[in-house]
Amino acid sequence: MTVVIGFEGSANKIGVGIIRDGEVLSNPRRTYITPPGQGFMPSDTAKHHRSVILTVLREALDEAALTPADIDCVAYTKGPGMGAPLVTVALVARTVAQLWGKPLLGVNHCIGHIEMGRLITQANNPTVLYVSGGNTQVIAYSERRYRIFGETIDIAVGNCLDRFARVIKISNDPSPGYNIEQMAKKGSQFVELPYTVKGMDVSFSGILSYIEEAAHKMLSSGQSTAEDLCFSLQETLFSMLVEITERAMAHCGSQEVLIVGGVGCNLRLQEMMGVMCKERGAKLFATDERFCIDNGAMIAQAGWEMFRSGYVTELPDSWITQRYRTDEVEVTWRD
Repeated sequence: MTVVIGFEGSANKIGVGIIRDGEVLSNPRRTYITPPGQGFMPSDTAKHHRSVILTVLREALDEAALTPADIDCVAYTKGPGMGAPLVTVALVARTVAQLWGKPLLGVNHCIGHIEMGRLITQANNPTVLYVSGGNTQVIAYSERRYRIFGETIDIAVGNCLDRFARVIKISNDPSPGYNIEQMAKKGSQFVELPYTVKGMDVSFSGILSYIEEAAHKMLSSGQSTAEDLCFSLQETLFSMLVEITERAMAHCGSQEVLIVGGVGCNLRLQEMMGVMCKERGAKLFATDERFCIDNGAMIAQAGWEMFRSGYVTELPDSWITQRYRTDEVEVTWRD
């Protein structure tokens, strides 16, 4: 039996999770929430993480009913993500690994999402749509790499949603994306917005600029409601994502889609992807907010796979990087 503890803190979530041979033993986390109309700054986010990380670590060990002696490896998010929060988590992981005398392992955040999705859903070899506040990629496994078939050429889909939430002052609790999803359910009028798919890639900055400028005019004149705008934005963004995912499936000859990342727990996105999959005779896999949203267990799971295939990060190499491509990692644990 191999037990791995994982530390995640690349954005506004701080989580510590423990995995034992595919079983999630514990997965507590905290979220740094800012007032409506504000995003989260790296330095403030790191300060939040520093204030709670030891409490979350204690919770993870207690919930799993384990002691440091039971842990075989300490995994942490190496990147991509926000610099200051990443450094905070790496520092704690490094310290814990040395205090406990355990090997250390730097994990790619994106691969953490993919491996967690594969574990929970038991998807075999899916085309992966990875959608979050910092990343938007369509990925498929081929020849020991997670290959990126399409991605955003500017901002991530979650960033687009979050920034629109700030424009119309939607609450950040529990998350702006979740609150947009709830408001969109009450929208009835579709407002046409720019739709930008470029081959296998998507662009969200134009649609954001357009709706940021149009929102105040439309709302003040009574042309449309905030709910209508949320509905229209979601429908347009998610249609673009379904289109590039379907194109990647056709290219790979795939009959499975796995949605991962924080935006992946949006039920409307899952519904739209489900319609496309049904038309193709394919199967859709998705997880709920426990595992879609950034969490420590996903880093532990990717670390478990990597550790068992011989990966270890030496202390001098245990740095972090804000840019870390999904296809940079050699996937030695898959056939």
